[in-house]
Amino acid sequence: MSGGRLTTHVLDTARGKPAAGVKIALYRVSGNSHRKIAETVTNADGRTEAPMLIGKEFSEGTYELVFFAGDYLRETGQAGEGVLFLDQIPIRFGVPDAGQHYHVPLLISPFAYSTYRGS
Repeated sequence: MSGGRLTTHVLDTARGKPAAGVKIALYRVSGNSHRKIAETVTNADGRTEAPMLIGKEFSEGTYELVFFAGDYLRETGQAGEGVLFLDQIPIRFGVPDAGQHYHVPLLISPFAYSTYRGS
């Protein structure tokens, strides 16, 4: 049985504050197959209300978080209605030990993003 969990949060580096209202989808990846297993929206602190996966639902393998940054950037007035430089941001990562905590944050602005394995 797994005791690990997957969490995330989003920070708006252009505005210097948490990114509230960002839709996030989580997929399990196997070869060329993507299966959506969770979807949520960030709260006022830029965090999800609960882990994206926890306990026995969280297993070793490859996952992909997709952050709908374009919708957020438009809603906050940082982007127009045309084609965006950044729209949906996928972050694919591996989980070799589902007993651990994996925190995958996203730092965004209209023209750049970064991520890391947090704690």
